[in-house]
Amino acid sequence: QVEVVESGGGLVQAGGSLRLSCAASGSILNLGLMGWYRQAPGKQRELVADITRRGSTNYADSVKGRFTISRDNAKNTVYLQMNSLKPEDTAVYHCDARVGPYDYWGQGTQVTVSS
Repeated sequence: QVEVVESGGGLVQAGGSLRLSCAASGSILNLGLMGWYRQAPGKQRELVADITRRGSTNYADSVKGRFTISRDNAKNTVYLQMNSLKPEDTAVYHCDARVGPYDYWGQGTQVTVSS
């Protein structure tokens, strides 16, 4: 069993910042890539950023220069620091943890950016 739990969402004004956290636990001996995805109402889920166990990162063009993904392997936790937030960043943010060939998802955390 693998559990993935996100935290840190909320309501913020445009230009503000939020920090999301995601912790994986359980049978995660082969925990590898971790990432953040988001899904806005009426839109498909999209990749925001991901990070390998060694720290290599990948970002969506829409968040480059504003968001930073990081991870603490000792805690099996990934973070997403979101700065200069825009109303179009409003979405449910989901964490993905890849264990071996399988992806495990958290329940999501709402991020709402007001204009």
